[in-house]
Amino acid sequence: MSQSMLNMYISFAGMIFLFIAIGLILLSRYKLKGMIAGVTAMFAYIFLIAGGLIIFYIVFSGPTS
Repeated sequence: MSQSMLNMYISFAGMIFLFIAIGLILLSRYKLKGMIAGVTAMFAYIFLIAGGLIIFYIVFSGPTS
């Protein structure tokens, strides 16, 4: 597998993490209450940070040849 294909799959994982974070944040704010909302929000922000770091890595790693 080439480096560019690997970067593509890694960026897909980052985008999926960001979409999961969006869904979990909306779920915790509007549908859940109490301790479960807090735990769900914590997981959402973990996914948000992980997805952001992955996308940051892909964007600043530069082009592959």
